[in-house]
Amino acid sequence: MALNPDGDRRSPLDYAVKVEGLTKFYGPLRVLRGLNLELKRGEFLVIFGANGSGKSTLTRILSTLSRPSSGRVFVEGLDLEKQAQQIRQRIGVLLHNSLLYNELSVYENLKFYGRMFHVPDLQERIKETVAQVGMESRLRQRVGTLSHGMQKRVSIARALLHDPGLLLFDEPETGLDFDALRALMGIIREPSGRKRSAIITTHNIEQGFEWASHIAILDKGQIQFMKDKKEIDASSFLNTYQSVVC
Repeated sequence: MALNPDGDRRSPLDYAVKVEGLTKFYGPLRVLRGLNLELKRGEFLVIFGANGSGKSTLTRILSTLSRPSSGRVFVEGLDLEKQAQQIRQRIGVLLHNSLLYNELSVYENLKFYGRMFHVPDLQERIKETVAQVGMESRLRQRVGTLSHGMQKRVSIARALLHDPGLLLFDEPETGLDFDALRALMGIIREPSGRKRSAIITTHNIEQGFEWASHIAILDKGQIQFMKDKKEIDASSFLNTYQSVVC
């Protein structure tokens, strides 16, 4: 995976995600500073970074929930500025906000999102995804009465319901126990009709290395490091970059 290499003439269609010169301001505060990023189809990129490095902002922009101040973003060849609606059909998003409706049941939430994404055989798909996250017995329970960890499981089902080609997970380990985390990675790596890709942000180096095919560090609003995981020794990585990751 090359980071904005000189002479690269490949089309955005060749990538799951291609970001060029991405900048984001919140008032006078510049959170992202000309960020460049390329993710090929089928790659799982884990991005490490300290609080305030821009991880959540990047995820929200890629998720079409926040607009960049400048720069270009392509998701599966689609231009974020012009084709945000089409992009939403192709991504599965897991954020700190569950994006669930507390007053609705687990089933009602998934039915709502399934209809929005035009999921075929919706009843069967809801049963399948709920079983994958171990929430069959809570299907009729109102989301607002669930624990944070249980709500996180429902959010995972919501993100996977329409079998997206790209997953965007912001610190998915929050609120999940060890067994749930291992189950999560098994679920999202299951074969589907297309080659699935993912961008996952986390503080957890051990967990991140288990998930990733590629590793990156986001610091001061820019990608400062990016490599294939096979080229990295986890212990050396931690000793070198701990101060900017944690």
